[in-house]
Amino acid sequence: MRFIDANVFIYAVLKPKRALNEKEQEIKNASKEIFTRVNEGEEVITTVVHLSEVANVLEDAANLSRSIFFLRDILLKRNVVVEAVSGKDYMGSVLLADEKRVSINDALAYLLMKRKGVEEIYTSDKHFENLDVRIVN
Repeated sequence: MRFIDANVFIYAVLKPKRALNEKEQEIKNASKEIFTRVNEGEEVITTVVHLSEVANVLEDAANLSRSIFFLRDILLKRNVVVEAVSGKDYMGSVLLADEKRVSINDALAYLLMKRKGVEEIYTSDKHFENLDVRIVN
């Protein structure tokens, strides 16, 4: 099982309002491929916080209806494990983010991965290079 970061969902489903450069298009294509595998049943894990990130972006860029439909679909998938996050979890991620110079939600993903024994992550976020995880596409 791999962790799936919010940016994979965002790149996979959002239609850009401008032409993407070559690197952005590569990321979008990779994200779509990952999303297809998830839709076909590949097991992944994420957190409610990361899905909240997706919801915020979709609500801002698309509309509320699209966000609700997308999140409902993800939450109903048996192959997508959505972990709850406690205040203690988030405090740990704040401390790790400060230490490793990564975002708080990246630190949260890392801590959850370590707790669950997950070693690989689907992400386009290069900050994970500062952490002990393997980034896959």
